[in-house]
Amino acid sequence: MKNKSKHSTGFKLPGRRTDIVERLDAMLEDAINDTFEESYYDESRLSRLEVKWKRFLTSSLASKHRIYEEQERIKRLISDISHQTKTPLANILLYSQILQEKEKDSELAPIVKNIREQSEKLDFLIRNLVKASRLESDVLALKPKHQKVAPVIEEAVSTSQEAASQKGINISIEEFAGEAYFDRKWTREALENLIDNAIKYSPENSEVQVRVKDYEMFTAVCVTDQGIGIGEAEQSRVFGRFYRSQEVAEEKGLGLGLYLVREIAVKQGGYVKVKSKPLKGSTFYFYMMKEER
Repeated sequence: MKNKSKHSTGFKLPGRRTDIVERLDAMLEDAINDTFEESYYDESRLSRLEVKWKRFLTSSLASKHRIYEEQERIKRLISDISHQTKTPLANILLYSQILQEKEKDSELAPIVKNIREQSEKLDFLIRNLVKASRLESDVLALKPKHQKVAPVIEEAVSTSQEAASQKGINISIEEFAGEAYFDRKWTREALENLIDNAIKYSPENSEVQVRVKDYEMFTAVCVTDQGIGIGEAEQSRVFGRFYRSQEVAEEKGLGLGLYLVREIAVKQGGYVKVKSKPLKGSTFYFYMMKEER
C-alpha cells in the first residue's frame, strides 16, 4: 500500500491528482510554517497549477522579506532619531533653565522663558513621536500578563498628583480588587495620559474620578472629569494623531496623548471610548481583556 504523505489532505483522488493535491498541500503547509523554499520544488516535475502556486508563494515570501527589511530600517531610524536628539535637547533645556534663573533683565526674561517653554514642547513632541512610531512599527512589543489592576491605577494617579494640586483638583479612586490582562508599563502610560487630560481640561477646585467597571470579558478603567466636554461630532476624532479641538486650541498640547492611549489599548486586545456632553464633563473608558485570547 502506498504511504500517505504527512501533508495529505485526505482527499480521495485517483493517481496523479492525489500527488498534485498532496504537493499543493505541502507547499501551503511549508508557507504557513515559514519553511517554504523555492529550491524544494522542481518546476520541470510540477503541473501548471503547481507551478502557478509555487510562483505565488515565492512572490509572497519575497514580499514578506521586503516588509521585514523595511521594518528593520524603520527601527534603526527611530533609534537614531531618539539617540541623536536626546543630548542636544537635554543641553538646550539645561542652559535655558540656567538662563531663566539668572536673567534679571525685564526685557530678556520673557524671551528666555519662551525659549525654555518651546524647548520643553519640542522635547515632549519628539519623545511622544518616538513612542508612537515604536508602537506602530512593533519596535516596542507590549508584553501583557494577568495581574491586579489597582497598583497600576495608583501609580498613574501618583504621577499626576502634583499637577492636580496646582489646580486644587481632587483625584478620587474607587477601590477595585480584580485583575486583568495588560502590560503594566504601557497601561500606566495610557492611564497617566487620560488623567493628565482630565486635569488639564477641568476647572480649578473640581474633581477627577478614577473607577473600574467589571464586565464579562473586559475590565474598564474609567476617568471622569468636570471639564468643558466634547461634542458628539468630535468624539470619534479625538483619538486621532495630532487631532485637537478648536475648543482647546489655547491649551498646551500636541494631540498625541489620546492617540497613544488608543494604540496601547488596541495592542493588548482592548479598546477605548469616550462619553461626553458639552459643558458637562467627559468619561474616558480604557478597556482591558480579562484573559488572554
